[in-house]
Amino acid sequence: MKENTSEEIDLGELFRLIGDTFNRFIGFISNIFKSLFHFFVLFLKFIRVHFFKFTIAIFIGAILGGYLDYKSQSVYRSSMIIEPNFNSVQQLYNNIEFYNQLAGQRENKALSEALHINEEEAQDIRHVKIESFSDQTQRIKQFSEFISELDSISQRKVDYDDYLKNFNDINAKFHKIQIEATSPEIAKKCQKAIVKSIENNEYFTLQKEINDRNIALKDSIIEQQQEEISELQAFYKKIKIIEAKKPDGTTSINLAENQPDQVSEIELLNQARKLKDEKIELNNEKANTKNTINIISEFPNKGVLVNDFFNKKIVLMPIVFVTVLFLALILISLNKYLASYEKKEIQN
Repeated sequence: MKENTSEEIDLGELFRLIGDTFNRFIGFISNIFKSLFHFFVLFLKFIRVHFFKFTIAIFIGAILGGYLDYKSQSVYRSSMIIEPNFNSVQQLYNNIEFYNQLAGQRENKALSEALHINEEEAQDIRHVKIESFSDQTQRIKQFSEFISELDSISQRKVDYDDYLKNFNDINAKFHKIQIEATSPEIAKKCQKAIVKSIENNEYFTLQKEINDRNIALKDSIIEQQQEEISELQAFYKKIKIIEAKKPDGTTSINLAENQPDQVSEIELLNQARKLKDEKIELNNEKANTKNTINIISEFPNKGVLVNDFFNKKIVLMPIVFVTVLFLALILISLNKYLASYEKKEIQN
C-alpha cells in the first residue's frame, strides 16, 4: 500500500510539472501576441497623431516626383540574344561591364571609341548590361551534354543537383545584352561593335581557325569513308550479277569464305547510315561555330520605352519623403521619452 501511494504521489507530481510547463508556454505565446498587438495599436496611434504631416509629405513628394518625371528624358530599352562560342563568354561579360562603367562615369569619348559611335550618341547611353538567358529545359540539355563528355566513373559522381549548384551566368548557352538609352535607335548602332570586339580578338580568331580546320578534316574523312563504302556496295552488286548469270550447278563465289575480313552488306548499310548521321551532326556543328558570336535575336531598330511604374519618381519620391518624416518623428519621440525618463530618475 505504501509503495502504491508513493507511485501515485510521484505521478501526480509529474503531471503537475507537465501542466505548469504547458501553462507557462501558453502564457509565453499569449504575451508575445499581446505585445505585438500593443505595438500595433501604438503604431496606429502614432499614425493618427501625425496623419496630417504624412499626407503633406506624400503630396509634396508626388508633386516633386511628377515634375522630375516630366523634366527627365524618356529612356528606351533594347535587347539582343546571343550565343558565344570558343569560351568567349567571359571576355564578353568583361567588355559589357567596361561599357557600363564608361556610361555610368559619363566617359563619352572613350565609350564612343569603344562602340564606334559619336560622342553625342554615347552621351545618350545610360546602362549596358548582360545576363544569362536560360530555362529549365536548356539547363537539362546542357547537363546531358556535360555528362556525355565524362567517363563512366565521373558520371556516377555527378548528379543534376550538384550541377545546378555550380551553374552560373558563364555556364549558360544563351545570353541577353540590354542597352538603355535616351535614343531609341542607339542600340542598333552599337551591335556591330559589341560583336566585333570579340571576333577581332586574336585568341578567339585562332580558336575559330583551328575549329574550322578540324571540321574540314572530319568532313574529308567522312566523305572518303562514304566513297569506300559505296565502292564496296558496288562490288557486292557486281558479284551478285555475275552469280545470277551463271548456269545452274555452277559453283558460286562465297565472299565470306574467300575473304574472312570482308564485311556483310547489312553491316555496310549500317555503317553508311552511321556516317550519314555523323555528316549531319558535323554540318550542324559547322553552322553553330561559323561565327565567334552567334546572334540569335538582333537589337531592334527602335527600343521600347521604359515605363516601369515603381521606378517612376512620382512613386519613389513620396516613399522617400514619408520614410524621412517617419524616422524624424521617431527620433523626436525618443528624445522626449529620454528627457522625461531623466526627470523621473532625478526626482526619485
